[in-house]
Amino acid sequence: MSNEPQFGNVKHVAIAGNIGAGKTTLCTQLSRHFNWEVHYESADDNPYLVDFYEDMKRWSFNLQVYFLNSRFRQILDIQTGAIPTIQDRTIYEDAYIFARNLFDMGLMSGRDYNNYLDLFETMTSQINPPDLLIYLRASIPTLVDHIQARGRDYEGNISLDYLRKLNEKYENWIAGYKGKRLLIINSDELDFANDAEDLGKVINRVQAELHGLF
Repeated sequence: MSNEPQFGNVKHVAIAGNIGAGKTTLCTQLSRHFNWEVHYESADDNPYLVDFYEDMKRWSFNLQVYFLNSRFRQILDIQTGAIPTIQDRTIYEDAYIFARNLFDMGLMSGRDYNNYLDLFETMTSQINPPDLLIYLRASIPTLVDHIQARGRDYEGNISLDYLRKLNEKYENWIAGYKGKRLLIINSDELDFANDAEDLGKVINRVQAELHGLF
């Protein structure tokens, strides 16, 4: 494990991926290895999350605005701070994946969705994309295994169709990603949560990408 911050010119690394892809686990592992600060997704503190999973149409706009604001504050802290930081999920996923999916499924009205996008575009005009985006690609069986293993009650109502639609949007977003560096990790093939050798492979790939940012 590293004792000093590495790659000092890199300020912002972010991990993207579907629900259950392993983002929080990998954030924790990489932050420990590289001695980075970590910003987790504020899921457990979100006052709308339980209500959302019980009635998605009623609470979708409230939930997404909460996440958007939380992520925006995190990015401002990262970009004005001095410590390299890794972020659990990006502000772009909020808009391009989750809000869009809710709109497409008829769970967010067109009026709310357009209002949300206006807010998103205003916020993102004031920030930069992460120096490195790590996308955790995972199949539906892997996502379900991880979701069941962590046993959050409110996630028990997530349908396979919902996860599938999110995965499709993730793949479309990543295919057209125009940020800085992008690293894709296959969560189906690498058990970085439980296998030290697999974690080492991920760390080596991250280091290789970071070297390219000099």
